[in-house]
Amino acid sequence: MKLRHLLAATAISLTALPALAADPELLVFDWAGFEVPGLAEAYKEKHGDYPTYAFFGDDDEAFQKVSSGFKADVAHPCSQMVSKYRDAGLIEPWDEARLPALADLDPKFLESKVFKDDGGLWFIPTDWGAVGIAYNKDEVPVEDVASLAVFTNPKYQGRTSLPDSSDDVWSLAYLATGVSDWTNVTEDQFAAAAAWLREAHKNVRSYWADPSEQSQLMASGEVLVAWSWNDGVTYLQADNFPVGFQREATEGSSSFICGYVNLKGGPGSEDKAYDFMNSWLRPESGQALIDAIGYGHTSTKAMATLDPEQVKTAGLIDVSVPVLEQLPNDPALRERQLAEFEKIKAGF
Repeated sequence: MKLRHLLAATAISLTALPALAADPELLVFDWAGFEVPGLAEAYKEKHGDYPTYAFFGDDDEAFQKVSSGFKADVAHPCSQMVSKYRDAGLIEPWDEARLPALADLDPKFLESKVFKDDGGLWFIPTDWGAVGIAYNKDEVPVEDVASLAVFTNPKYQGRTSLPDSSDDVWSLAYLATGVSDWTNVTEDQFAAAAAWLREAHKNVRSYWADPSEQSQLMASGEVLVAWSWNDGVTYLQADNFPVGFQREATEGSSSFICGYVNLKGGPGSEDKAYDFMNSWLRPESGQALIDAIGYGHTSTKAMATLDPEQVKTAGLIDVSVPVLEQLPNDPALRERQLAEFEKIKAGF
């Protein structure tokens, strides 16, 4: 997907809910840009149209809307939000018998008991991505991005960008201070990461809200170094921008998993919710996903259909440094991280 296409999708998300009206019997609450035809192609073949989509810009915004009464049939949170949806009683388990392609999912994506337990399957992991250092190869020497210290390097004061996302900035801060597993963080580790974030804040020109904004900041030349999802890099590559993606900084990089939850009391058809998910889980969806977004698919069959070079270019490769996996962590710690991040952005 070209940068201009994502910008258009984001603009739509800011002006209308639902944003793309199609089949009125299924409302999908999704990230802007995920209305990719190839992902719902089997759904369209069966029902004659794509689902109706409503869009959000970040996970916490989406949760607030749903918990405030916004009605949709399925939603697309990332893994660390699933606990919040469960604890708030907003979702119900999926019926695994109606999802035959679940057998093709890489088992590692369902290891968390937050996703699947004796109560059922609460979350269908569908897509995953990497978080690393995006940098302007014409302006930033490769040795400068060999370490996450690039984000506190005075050389780049006013030329860095971090995500306006608590989960992503804390993954960076923990890695930079020697923590690659956030499921058991000590008080000292939290304090060290917070102090590092305050130092990194001094260099930040802007906190990007979505990959389109991050890509635009880099394309304009305002920002030289960003902590980036791999889709932002994919969009810049598609526009022939000289972007590099460093996932092997000495301290490590991060990864995330997103997927779909079955919202209670959805206004549409439960049968069509399963048709939508079965379309997503087809092997053919893997190519559509990586072409449009740059993400990997959780289905091993889907990933097996992809050109290894395209997978490598998207940054979806194994690395030899620590990887902080953004799996569900302590909800109380996550809320504390969120509150501290707001203080840091405000200069406190």
